[in-house]
Amino acid sequence: MSIDETAAGGAAHARTGSVNPAEIARFDALAATWWDPRGPMRVLHRFNPVRLAYIRDTVCRHYGRSAETPFALDGLSVVDVGCGGGVLSEPLARLGADVTGLDPAVQNIAAARRHAEAEGVPVDYRAETIESVAAAGRTFDVVLIMEVIEHVSDMPAFVRTAASAVKPGGLLFAATLNRTMRSFALAIVGAEYVLGWLPKGTHDWQKFVTPSELTAALRGGDLSVTDTTGVVYNPLTDGWRVGRDTAVNYMMAAEKPA
Repeated sequence: MSIDETAAGGAAHARTGSVNPAEIARFDALAATWWDPRGPMRVLHRFNPVRLAYIRDTVCRHYGRSAETPFALDGLSVVDVGCGGGVLSEPLARLGADVTGLDPAVQNIAAARRHAEAEGVPVDYRAETIESVAAAGRTFDVVLIMEVIEHVSDMPAFVRTAASAVKPGGLLFAATLNRTMRSFALAIVGAEYVLGWLPKGTHDWQKFVTPSELTAALRGGDLSVTDTTGVVYNPLTDGWRVGRDTAVNYMMAAEKPA
């Protein structure tokens, strides 16, 4: 899951960057379903409040702000890499952040723009990769690589590039799936084949990333990991919560020296 460009330009980035063309095609085909809470993105909609709160609270602690204010992220620049249809970008913009949403899947960006315009939410959606944005020298207070690193072709290079877009003293957040037997059983066999939460083939277990691998990649980008937290599904409430268990889903926060 996840500077205006044409589809041809996006394809060029796919050939030269860390983007996987097959993954672009897969998510492009799902573009019309991003904002359907009962559709293929149902799990993401249920998970969204947890990751939004984690980002908001961590950013507010880091920058000395109150997370309880309506516009807690006012004035902060945020880039949502692999933004998809904007399910995370929009609520961050509603909190006052200056949000740029990047996704090389052109249909995703089109769907995100339509929804944001209909809702009156200001998000700068761009059909471009983080590689091209970083190459242009743009930096942000907060960089998000949420539910995207398990879909790229070169995870360490992708993370280093994302890290280069973090301003000095800024933060990077990542969310992904751990490569364990439990994640294979739950995230692939369970979620894709038994429960049908996700389209079959959404994930490749071999591309799941362990916390130690992600930590090493972040350090390679001159970032220091400040927090790692698990995200656990509760079938009784049909919701997600943060916890200590990182065996399946987890999030990380990392900081760049000022």
